[in-house]
Amino acid sequence: MATRAPSDGLIHGYDAQREKLAAYFDGTARKAWIDLTSDAKVSGIRATVRAGRERMRSMLVDWLPHDLRRTCVLDAGCGTGALSIDTARRGAQVTAVDIAAGLVEIARERAPSFLGHGRIDWHVGDMLDPALGEFDHVVAMDSLIHYQPADIVATLATLGERCAKSMVFTFAPHTPLLGAMHTAGKLFPRGNRSPAIVPVNADRLREELGHLRGWRVTRTERVASGFYTSQAMELVRC
Repeated sequence: MATRAPSDGLIHGYDAQREKLAAYFDGTARKAWIDLTSDAKVSGIRATVRAGRERMRSMLVDWLPHDLRRTCVLDAGCGTGALSIDTARRGAQVTAVDIAAGLVEIARERAPSFLGHGRIDWHVGDMLDPALGEFDHVVAMDSLIHYQPADIVATLATLGERCAKSMVFTFAPHTPLLGAMHTAGKLFPRGNRSPAIVPVNADRLREELGHLRGWRVTRTERVASGFYTSQAMELVRC
């Protein structure tokens, strides 16, 4: 179960970005995020993002075993809870955690009262908190897209210390369009924009993840839908 330990510097970078994200998703973005993850009418641009997120969520869930009974899953960055509900319906014991208390509150309200063999325990806090326990599978959908590649690797190394079978996550793949949008975003005052999405070179990230002892990258796939572009990657215990 050994992994390469993240350095204090990387964790400091993770902590600083985490606090910015908590403030953003519990403040400026709360209403927009609730609408985006519901059936509410949204603009054409946001509709493409919604469709892309639904495709990505479906794919990540399908990368997990179909029968998740007697299986513990961490939904790291659960947002309003759709992925947690999907996995619980397959029988998983889900620990769902997010730094945004307002989104977790909505997730609790949306969760059905009956989930068959499954169960969801909702938490507000840090996905790296060891008090959350140990898991068979970890899923981090679009919760690492605001981090530098080194922080992504360090975060997965930390999560991997408490994961027995697989970790599936997404990142923002570097494309000419996303790179240009990332650069242009820096021209605006920080108070007028959301925390930046960080474009990541997929090949370099895969190479870096190859240094995590006990883990191997098995598959990766990109979902592109209008203004939504995200790439999934799977790490399996070896």
